[in-house]
Amino acid sequence: MFAAENGLKGDPRLEAISAAIRVVPNFPKKGIMFQDITTLLLDHKAFKHTIDIFVDRYKDMQISVVAGVEARGFLFGPSIALAIGAKFIPLRKPGKLPGKVISESYELEYGHDRLEMHVGAVEPRERVIIIDDLVATGGTLSAAMSLLGFFLSSCFLFQFLKRIFWS
Repeated sequence: MFAAENGLKGDPRLEAISAAIRVVPNFPKKGIMFQDITTLLLDHKAFKHTIDIFVDRYKDMQISVVAGVEARGFLFGPSIALAIGAKFIPLRKPGKLPGKVISESYELEYGHDRLEMHVGAVEPRERVIIIDDLVATGGTLSAAMSLLGFFLSSCFLFQFLKRIFWS
């Protein structure tokens, strides 16, 4: 769906990206088909294609903040932020950020967790994209939106790999 909606249907970059991602069955638990992006990171052309696709999509949208959800959002978010002239904000798990933070709890498929962000990292009415890898329960993205939504007038979301390249 994303490919067709964004003029990417048949784009050879998508095939290269898809081919560069290893699928690991039953990891981290039985029934999960884990999309291992470490193999994508080993392929500099596929990694660049990934960044370029998102830069092309967001470069003219006046995005001022790229927020990356720990940990995969940290791998792609800074490169996208640099390329579109935005700042990068890490959304981290509890206890990882020094200084004053705000936090939001969320549900996982297998428990609970929290995201934290530095107080003052986002200004009112900044335009944000959130980088995350996939949506299982939707809890992580909901928590990220809640953290950022206290300050924002516009928030653009995208799932990082699975939905973007395979739907």
